[in-house]
Order: sequence, then C-alpha cells, then structure tokens
Amino acid sequence: MSFDYIVAAFSKFNLSDVIDILFLFFLFYYLLLLIKGTKAYQVAVGLALIGVFALIGSFLKLTAFSFILNNFLTYLIFAIIVLFQDELKKILAEIGSKLKTKYAISDKSEIIDEIVNTVVALSLSKIGAIIALEREINVKNYVNKPVKVDADISKDLLLTIFTPHSPLHDGAVIISKNRIELARCFFPLPPLLELSPGGTRHLAAIGITQQTDCIAIVVSEETGKISLAVNGELIRGLDREGLKNRLIHYKIQS
Repeated sequence: MSFDYIVAAFSKFNLSDVIDILFLFFLFYYLLLLIKGTKAYQVAVGLALIGVFALIGSFLKLTAFSFILNNFLTYLIFAIIVLFQDELKKILAEIGSKLKTKYAISDKSEIIDEIVNTVVALSLSKIGAIIALEREINVKNYVNKPVKVDADISKDLLLTIFTPHSPLHDGAVIISKNRIELARCFFPLPPLLELSPGGTRHLAAIGITQQTDCIAIVVSEETGKISLAVNGELIRGLDREGLKNRLIHYKIQS
C-alpha cells in the first residue's frame, strides 16, 4: 500500500463514503459497549492492536510480518467463536432484545419495595435465597427443570417459597414482567470457581449474570449478608438502602 494509493483513494471520497464510515463507526462503538467489562472486550482490544500492526506492516511493505499477522488473525477469529460462544450469544441476544417492544412498568416503586422488604426479612432470619430479576435477555433459557409459579410479587409468597425444607427452597426464583414467574431454578456456575469465592448461591448468581443481563440478589444462609450480582461481579454487604438504590440504578424490569 503506497502513499500515492492512499491519496488517490481519498480523492474519490464522496458523501456516501462518509455515511458508510459513520455507520461502521457507530456499529463498532455499539458492539464495544455491549462487550465492555467481559472477557470478549479484552480480546477485541487485542485484535484491534494486531490489526493496527498488520496495517503498519503492509504500509511499510514488511511482507513476512504482514503475512504472519494476517494468517494469525484468520485462525484467531475461529478460536474466538469457540472460546467465547457464551459472550457472543449474550451480545446477539441483547441486540435482538432491543428490537422488542418494552413492557410498561406501572408500579415499579412498589415492586422494588416488596423485593427489598423480602430480602431484608430473609437476611434477618438467615434464610438463604437467590432472586434473579430478568431484564432484556430471557433467563428461562438458562435454567434446568424450574417450577412455574406465575404469581403477583408479594413478600409473603417469596418468604413461603424460601422457607427452609419447603419443596421450592433450593434454587432461585425468577421475577419477570411484574410477576414471580419461576421457582426452584438452578443456574450454570462460572467456569473458574477458584476465582469466585462464596457459596453455591453466590457462584450461581455470578454464573447467570455472566451469561445474561439479569440482576441476581443473594442472601447468605451462613451470615445473612445481602449481595448483588451484576455482569458477573458480586457486590457484597448491602443494606436495605444500598440494595434499593442499586435496583433503581440498574432499572429493573421485574
């Protein structure tokens, strides 16, 4: 690629080329926002750097260097599809979910209060629990053998579900579209358990929030402490106000 070739290419620029570049810019920017904070984001940054080096090698006519990098990129893309299929599914699911009609939430404040009151009561009694609040991505696709509930959100019902030795005590509750939709849900655990200290409930909360955009509230059976999992990260030691503020901040769509 010579300098004269670059000058000739820019001399033929027109309005459609500018629009084309702007569309590509916004597309890549949106994709980066979707994968930000995930393992795929670091890989994307690495690929961008390799691409820059490949362009520099081509511009300087470093034949061997450019050949190696170009072939490396070709095989690396296939490796990324295999290694990061969960992240790719999440990205595609989020893109598709943006095209859906959003559900109106009439009594959002009351719903949040009901959930927070339930979690605080569970915490005081040291009753272990995990509650997943579905947002855009359908969490039901990631659970095994759940029990359908389909009931209004209420503190009494949630406390009954998580009562020790009850048939639905084990597993998580999924709240979706203003309803307690499913109970006794078992979520996938994160692949690197040694890097995620905590009990099974905490690991399940991390695992489901790595694969979907839901928010998972966890109450520890041993300590009664309240935690919140978002994007695969666990926020520990929340009180009533801390939990409520975060649920409002993350704009739950119960």
